[in-house]
Amino acid sequence: LTNYRVPQGVGDIVMIQSDHTGAVDILSAELETADLLGEQRKAQPPPLAAPTMWTTEKMKEFKAKMGKEKNGRMVVKRGEVVTVRVPTHPDGKCICWEFATDDYDIGFGVYFDWTTVTSTAITVQVSDSSDEEDEEDDEEIEGLSPVGDVERGSKSYLRNRYGEIMPVYRRNSHREVQAGSHEYPGQGIYLLKFDNSYSLLRNKTLFFHVYYTS
Repeated sequence: LTNYRVPQGVGDIVMIQSDHTGAVDILSAELETADLLGEQRKAQPPPLAAPTMWTTEKMKEFKAKMGKEKNGRMVVKRGEVVTVRVPTHPDGKCICWEFATDDYDIGFGVYFDWTTVTSTAITVQVSDSSDEEDEEDDEEIEGLSPVGDVERGSKSYLRNRYGEIMPVYRRNSHREVQAGSHEYPGQGIYLLKFDNSYSLLRNKTLFFHVYYTS
């Protein structure tokens, strides 16, 4: 049968006639729509709980401690988004994070990738919005980034395997240590996003600590 695209409403009957045999195929738009919606619902991951968030004023102590750690400090350059990918750990039940910056704020959000964990190694991905060569790679993960002004929060057009725990907002990490935790919803990878894409002039020095608890 020749395929035709026909506007369909609930309860409509669509009749498709073959150009060759003259046979007529009758489809119920209501049943077709229900089947498609059923498949879509099956593909959607369960909703994620909100994280627990708090702040502390021990900026000097935290920066001094993280400054001595091998991976406790990094620079998020102007226009960049740094995504820290943290797999769920078989011995853990909860992820925890702490971070602070020098002098200026930074955007921060948390997402979850419902995928099979093959390694517990924490990895860092840096994306630059001006780097066209990375657009295809960034599309999968950077699609989680807010569209437009990071200060207004993200509009998350996420693929089915991703879930939003906390949208990206600018945090006063230069005034207080930003901390939080989230109970594992299942097996997968946390995406902790540090967004400096809104800054055209300033690099941000980030002090960061992530760990799991049982």
